[in-house]
Amino acid sequence: MPPFLNIFFQGNRMQFTLEATDPKSSARAGTITTDHGNIPTPIFMPVGTAGTVKAIHIRDVRDDAQAQIILGNTYHLYLRPGLEVLEEAGGLQRFNGWNQPILTDSGGYQVFSLAAQRKLTEEGAQFRSHIDGSLHLFTPENVMDTQRTIGGDIIMAFDECTPWPCDYDYARNSLELTHRWLDRCIARFDSTPPRYGYSQALFPIVQGSTFADLRRHSAETIASRNAEGNAIGGLSVGEPAEMMYEMTELVCGILPKDKPRYLMGVGTPVNILEGIAAGVDMFDCVMPTRNGRNGMLFTSEGIMNMKNEKWKNDFSPLDSNGRSFVDSQYSRAYLRHLFISNEYLAPMIASLHNIAFYLWLVNTAREKIIEGTFAIWKAVMVKKLETRL
Repeated sequence: MPPFLNIFFQGNRMQFTLEATDPKSSARAGTITTDHGNIPTPIFMPVGTAGTVKAIHIRDVRDDAQAQIILGNTYHLYLRPGLEVLEEAGGLQRFNGWNQPILTDSGGYQVFSLAAQRKLTEEGAQFRSHIDGSLHLFTPENVMDTQRTIGGDIIMAFDECTPWPCDYDYARNSLELTHRWLDRCIARFDSTPPRYGYSQALFPIVQGSTFADLRRHSAETIASRNAEGNAIGGLSVGEPAEMMYEMTELVCGILPKDKPRYLMGVGTPVNILEGIAAGVDMFDCVMPTRNGRNGMLFTSEGIMNMKNEKWKNDFSPLDSNGRSFVDSQYSRAYLRHLFISNEYLAPMIASLHNIAFYLWLVNTAREKIIEGTFAIWKAVMVKKLETRL
């Protein structure tokens, strides 16, 4: 289908409205508009790897945590339940009951994590399933088709995520491959219609490891493609936090101000506040649910290990500020009891609390940006968030 015909299949194209900027940092507040609803930014996206945010009912993600958008993982959804099932269901929203925006990643990070089981070529990435060892090939073209079928409102370009550390030549060659793949992604995306009657937006991904000149080159290349939004990948893969912040700030200074910026796979609450200060609008990470399942709670006063003896007789709320329904409903002593007793409810409560906290954090950051007090508030919060209670 010729690219010019694609407009006849589009709903309302995704839009980004910038509403406020912080006077003492690059933090900004805005709104992303999609056919499935509006997304206030900065925003955190809970990770729904296989169509579910682990250990949390989809209703609770929406109503209690008040998430506006979730992430679906292309690699995992491609393998299970498979594209035929998702297509027959009418897309992921109808399959899992989430009627708000969804972002799908490209599978590039999962292919990166399967280093011993994959082979990269100009054509794409050949890999073996972690489930049954079967052989598969992801190309820029079929990854666009796959994400169209899954039904993401925002879909990601196919890229190679470099490890850290890696040498300069590897990072440069990988970057150029990612750019060539991007052009193929754009060509495929522009020549195919969105699925299920709503528009879909494509985000390219900036790479370049921790080399400033490569990051600058990649950011300039991605900016020139004039996509509806842009992402920053290849960070939070083991490099020191200061390197991540430096690269993020550099890239945000180049990417268009009138398009949303998405820092992929980040991170701790402190990482998120630093990313917001650099000008990032969107975040995702498995940390709130993964750490929650292991008994770690993030709160507005610091980090708690809910298996510790000190909480045994502490009947105060999970977060002393009572940030969510979860905090007002359960005590620290009760949650510790559930973890010590190996009750299934323990990781459910902890995961929901952490997601609700992350959403509170970015929502409060948004309020402070609009008020013009973000930098002052951030300085106070960073010290608290790093504290072990």
